[in-house]
Amino acid sequence: MAVRSLPLTVSIAIALTVQAAAAQQVSSRELAQTEAAADRWAAETEAKMTDDERFSVIHGFMALRLPGFGDNAAPWPADVVPGAGYIPGVPRLGVPSLRETDASLGVTNPFGVRKGDSATALPAGLALGATFNPDLAYRGGNLVGKEARARGFNVLLGGGINLMRDPRNGRNFEYVSEDPLLSGLMGGAAIRGTQDAGVIATTKHFALNSNETNRHVWNAVIGEAAHRESDLLAFQIAIETGRPGSVMCAYNLVNGDKACGNDHLLNTVLKKDWGYKGWVMSDWGAVSGPDFAIRGLDQQSGDQLDKQIWFDAPLKAKLADGSFSRSRLSDMVRRILRSMKAVGVTDWVAQAPVDMAAHAADALEVERQGIVLLKNDGVLPILAGAKSIAVIGDKAHVGVLSGGGSSQGLPPKGWAASDPIGGTGQMGAWRVARWFAGAPVDALHKAVPQAKVEFDPGLYPQAAAATAARAEVAVVFVNKYEIEGFDSPDLRLSGGQDAMVEAVAAANPNTIVVLETGNPIAMPWRDKVKAIVAAWYPGQEGAQAIAEVLTGKVNPSGRLPITFPDTVEQLPRPTLPAFGTLEDTPVTVEMNEGADVGYRWFARKGLAPMYAFGYGLSYTDFAYSGLSVTGGETVTARFTVRNTGKREGADVPQVYLQAIDGGATPRLLGFQRVSLKPGESRTITVVADPRLLADYDTAAGQWRIRPGAYTIALAKSATDPVQVRAVRLRARTFGK
Repeated sequence: MAVRSLPLTVSIAIALTVQAAAAQQVSSRELAQTEAAADRWAAETEAKMTDDERFSVIHGFMALRLPGFGDNAAPWPADVVPGAGYIPGVPRLGVPSLRETDASLGVTNPFGVRKGDSATALPAGLALGATFNPDLAYRGGNLVGKEARARGFNVLLGGGINLMRDPRNGRNFEYVSEDPLLSGLMGGAAIRGTQDAGVIATTKHFALNSNETNRHVWNAVIGEAAHRESDLLAFQIAIETGRPGSVMCAYNLVNGDKACGNDHLLNTVLKKDWGYKGWVMSDWGAVSGPDFAIRGLDQQSGDQLDKQIWFDAPLKAKLADGSFSRSRLSDMVRRILRSMKAVGVTDWVAQAPVDMAAHAADALEVERQGIVLLKNDGVLPILAGAKSIAVIGDKAHVGVLSGGGSSQGLPPKGWAASDPIGGTGQMGAWRVARWFAGAPVDALHKAVPQAKVEFDPGLYPQAAAATAARAEVAVVFVNKYEIEGFDSPDLRLSGGQDAMVEAVAAANPNTIVVLETGNPIAMPWRDKVKAIVAAWYPGQEGAQAIAEVLTGKVNPSGRLPITFPDTVEQLPRPTLPAFGTLEDTPVTVEMNEGADVGYRWFARKGLAPMYAFGYGLSYTDFAYSGLSVTGGETVTARFTVRNTGKREGADVPQVYLQAIDGGATPRLLGFQRVSLKPGESRTITVVADPRLLADYDTAAGQWRIRPGAYTIALAKSATDPVQVRAVRLRARTFGK
C-alpha cells in the first residue's frame, strides 16, 4: 500500500517533538544522576564532620563592616570576598566556604567595598517580566552567575519571585510580575542560567513579602488555598523549573509566625509537600531564636544583624538537652552540602574570561524587549527627519534612574549622579537615588543626528513649556525613585512633575512621556499627551534602548507584567496599612484579595484598570485566528498569529482561563513571544499547567479540577480577548 507523505510543516513538527522528547529524557537522566551523586557526597561528608564543623556551616556573617553591627575589628578568614555574606567551609573534607553576593539585577558592590569593582547592571525585574521571554531571563541569570563567579562568589542572593500585590511596594522593581505562571517561569529560567554558571541561586523572599513598610513585623494573613494558588504557586513553579540550591525566607510574618520560623511554610509546604532538597537560608536579621532550626530554617545568615548568633551556642545547648535532634542537625548540614555538590561549587575549575561587552549587549536586549508602549497617537516613532526635539526632565542629560537597596549595582560606566535622600530606619543610609551613566539626551542626539536637541531639567513648568514650544517634538522623562525598605503612600509622581508634564503638553501637541519608575504611577495628564512609554528602571544600557524605541530602530514589544490601576481606590487596600508609623510597629494585614492578585482582583470586582496586565502596543499589527481548544487532563490551545502590518515585530499572544461554568476566574494559562516579519505567521500550541485550572483543596491537600465548562480566551491582554472557546473538563485531583 502506498504511504501518503505528510505535509512538510507536520513532518518538521513531529521530528522536533521526537527530538525534544529524547533530549528531555537524556537531560532528566543526567539530572537524576547528578542529584543522586550529590545526595551521596553530602551524606558521606556530613558523617565525617565534627559537631563544631557542623555548626560552623549553619550560620555566617555579613561580610561588610557596618557601624553598630558586630565587632568590626574581628579578623576575617583569608578567603572572604567583601559582600553580602560568608559561611566558612571545611577544607579537610573538600567543603568550600560560601561567599554570597546580592545580585537580583547584577552583582552588587555595596558602599564600594571592593575598590574599583563594577559589574553589569541589568534593567529592573519589571522590565525582564515585561519581555515575557524566559530565554532572555536565562541569559540574564547566566551573565550574573558568571560575573559573580569571576569575583569568587559562589552563592547569588536572587532573584525575587514575590507576586506584586501592591503597586506601592518599594521593592516591586526587583520582582517579575503579579502572575504566578509568568513569575515562576521567568524566575525558574533565571535560576537555571545562574546555576549553569556553577553558582548557587537563591529564590526569595519566601513568602508574602508584599510590602516594605514595617516589613519585620508585617503579619500577612491569608487562607491556605488562596496562598497555594498565588504566591506559593509562583515559588513552586520557579523551584520546579529552576531547581535552586537555596530558598531565602522573608522578614515578614505569615499567619502569625515569622516566615523564617514558620513550620507550615518551611517544613510542610516546601520540604514535605514539594519535596525540596536544597536548604533554607534566612534573610539578614530575620532570625529570632534557636527554635527556628526546628521549624525548618537551615542556616542563619548575616548573624551579627540578629540579637544573637542563635545557630551557635543557643542551638548547641538545645542539642545537649535533647530538645533539638541530632538527625535534624545532620539534615540541615546535608541540605547545604547537597546544593554545593549539585550545582558544582565543590568542583570549580577556571572559567573563561567574562565577556563584559556581550553582557552589556544582553542588558541592552532586556530593555529593548521590556519597554512597553502604553499610548501612541501617531507621534511615534520619531521620524529620522525631525529637525528639533526638546528633552525635558530631571537628570535626562546625565543618565537613567536605578532602583535602590541591596540590588543596587555599580556598572562599568559608573553612576552619573547620586542624590542622598536619607531617612529613618535600617535602610535610611542606603537611600541614595542614583543614575547610571548614559544620557537620554545624548542617545537621542545620536539617533537623530540632524535634529537640534534642546534640554530643560523640568524644574519649573514655565521654563519646560518654553523649551517644548520651540521644538517639533517634546520628550519628557519622569521618574519615581523606589527602594528596599520604603513604600510609597500613593501612585503620584513627586517634585511637581505632573504639573510640568501638563505645561509641556499644553505647549507642544507632540508630547511623549517616558516613565522611569519601579511601579505603576498615576497619570492625570494621560489624555493630554500623544505617547507614553514605560521604560521602568532601564539598566546601564537604558538610554540607548529608549532612544532606539522612540526613533523606531527597535519595534516595542514589551507587555505589562503588572496592572496599572486608575486610582488607589481600586486596590484591595486603598490606604497602605501602617504607612508613616515608626519602624517595627506591628501590623496585621488581611490579604482579602486572596489568590486574586492584580488582574484577577480587577476582574472579580468588575473594575477597569488604566492599563491591563499583558497590555502593550507595537509599531505593527498582529491578527489571531484559528483558535482550537481541547480538554482532557488539561487544556491545550492551538492558534495562529500573523503580522498584518508593514514592520517586523514581536508579539506576545496570551491564553487565559476566563470562566468556569460562567463564573469569572481569570488566570493566565500560557503565552508565547514570537517575532514575525510582515505577512509572516506562526502556529502556536499552549498546554496549560493543570494547577492553573484547579483550586487547591485544603482538606485533601491536593489540587482539584472541577467538572464543567471552561471558557478559554486567546487575548492581547487580560482584558482584551480576541477569540473565545469553551471546553469541558472532568473532575480530578492531583499533586500537592
